[in-house]
Amino acid sequence: MFTRFLSTPNDSVLLLGPRGTGKSTWIKQRFPNVPLYDLLNSNESLRLSKDPSALFRELSILKEGQWAVIDEVQKVPALLDEVHRLIEDRHIKFVLSGSSARKLKRGSANLLAGRALLIHMYPLVSAEVDYRIKIPDALQFGMLPMAFAGDDPVSYLRTYAEVYLQEEIKGEALTRNIGHFGRFLEVAARQNGQVTNVSNISRDAQVSRQTVQGYFDILNDTLIGFWLTPWKLKRATKQVAHPKFYFFDSGVARALSGRLPYPPADEELGPLLETFMLSEVKAFLAYSGKNYSLHFWRTHDNVEVDLFCETQNGYVAIELKASQRWDNQYNKGLNRIGAELGEGKVRRYGVYLGEREASFGSIRVLPFIGFLKALWAGEIIQ
Repeated sequence: MFTRFLSTPNDSVLLLGPRGTGKSTWIKQRFPNVPLYDLLNSNESLRLSKDPSALFRELSILKEGQWAVIDEVQKVPALLDEVHRLIEDRHIKFVLSGSSARKLKRGSANLLAGRALLIHMYPLVSAEVDYRIKIPDALQFGMLPMAFAGDDPVSYLRTYAEVYLQEEIKGEALTRNIGHFGRFLEVAARQNGQVTNVSNISRDAQVSRQTVQGYFDILNDTLIGFWLTPWKLKRATKQVAHPKFYFFDSGVARALSGRLPYPPADEELGPLLETFMLSEVKAFLAYSGKNYSLHFWRTHDNVEVDLFCETQNGYVAIELKASQRWDNQYNKGLNRIGAELGEGKVRRYGVYLGEREASFGSIRVLPFIGFLKALWAGEIIQ
């Protein structure tokens, strides 16, 4: 139905991505008929937990350069020591997949010291489905393959949220109090895309501030969300210092917030559009091999640009509006950052839900799909 853009590697890789993004499907398509260790199988994970060296004995029979796959490797972090030995001594190549880096980091696991390239998988992107996107559905249900292509995205996403809590959080014992974490999760999801105020979330979720900070670490480590930090100008100016937290998929954010059964309210549309576009831009940067960091920009007087990227060829600033009409007032942040950096040094774009492209001086305003096509054509971030 769709072909993923993540290219087939030439050497060992650690493939990270949230559950449901299609890692296992991609592995089966790209690496058929190779030894596969599925650690979601409790019998297999228990066997290898008791005797990690069994992996070395079983894969030592492979020839130099042959491949092996370990799915959900974070279930048994000790296996990475054996993987390291097999790469060094036997020159075996590995695809190691995972939906959480938390147990790998917490267990001080051998992260292979650069012997496996770290790559990420994202939800489906627009170019992978030939831009056949219904915008309301994309914002409401996101782009996980089963939500996009399935017949019942609401039931799928509701189950996704339940499985995340029960298997990823409770099953892996990432927190002692699943009830507190569940309350936090709903509050955090409802504040998706806003400048994060830990004290307010602590009050609303009825847990301590320190606990909230730890919970955000869990979300980040399990790849369910990420921080978008403010970009600071080189010279001293008054700007916000607090980051924003985004969930990795708009549909997942709505499921975790408890808003899934209802149409998005007007105040939800802006953050949902930002969440969708952030996933697209992050995927483009990853799949195209660019290593640019994404930020937002906001001044002390609340003049903002939603997405900002510093590239080898200058700066890129993007303003996103969930509106059918682009008003000149939407250019305020783009005009301000153009004045700060010099208009010739920053390419500025507006993205909205209308149908026609327009220009406001050197600001290029693109409709939703038009921007996505330009992004994946390499015209936006070069």
